[in-house]
Amino acid sequence: MCAHVLIAEDDKKQAEVIRQYLEHAGHTATEVYDGYAAIDEVRRRAPDLLVLDVMLPHLDGLQVCRILRHETDLPVLMLTARSTEEDLLRGLDLGADDYMTKPYSPRELMARIRTLLRRPRRPAAPDLHILRAGPLTVDPVRHEVFMSGQPIMCTPGEFTLLAVMAGQPGRVFRREQLLELTRGSDRYISCRIIDVHMGNLRKKIEPDPRRPVHLVTVFGVGYKLTDGRTGHAKSGGHASP
Repeated sequence: MCAHVLIAEDDKKQAEVIRQYLEHAGHTATEVYDGYAAIDEVRRRAPDLLVLDVMLPHLDGLQVCRILRHETDLPVLMLTARSTEEDLLRGLDLGADDYMTKPYSPRELMARIRTLLRRPRRPAAPDLHILRAGPLTVDPVRHEVFMSGQPIMCTPGEFTLLAVMAGQPGRVFRREQLLELTRGSDRYISCRIIDVHMGNLRKKIEPDPRRPVHLVTVFGVGYKLTDGRTGHAKSGGHASP
């Protein structure tokens, strides 16, 4: 079979070697060199397989894998110089299909790629992709948001922010982290945009935007998305960022 493979590897010489082996095997390949570009290219072209280096600049491979797993069942083969069992398990837990440590044999890499391309993609169970935090549901595939069953209209920026936070409800995100995970390839905006999105989202999903119980401010740190049962007082959440 002829497949299109995306190579996300910041070492351009290494990416070129992988591309040449893929083309020799009859496949086509595209190279990108940072995490944001990998996400953009997957969304734009929908490759058949992603060869993903963990140590990518700007957004590392583990974060890339976690974000893409909310959107696609694309097979992912991770490459890393890390060789500890903890790193390996973390990559697999985030949704990687296979994992190779550097240095590796290009022939073995191609054998792993052939195996993944032959493997049928598992059909997603109903609603498996839907993210939930209490009464809030986020559907990354259909690009829909519901609060207590009622549809919520969101801008693309607001939707991406909710999808990231709903993937890990209860986690406290710093503004800088949210900016990195949601801004895509645009590196020239400030953290203030996160505060603006939060204010707009609170008007849409909170019973009282002045006393939020879902999108909660953690003072001196950032924001977290809760199920609404913990209350603003316990988390120190008020409407002002």
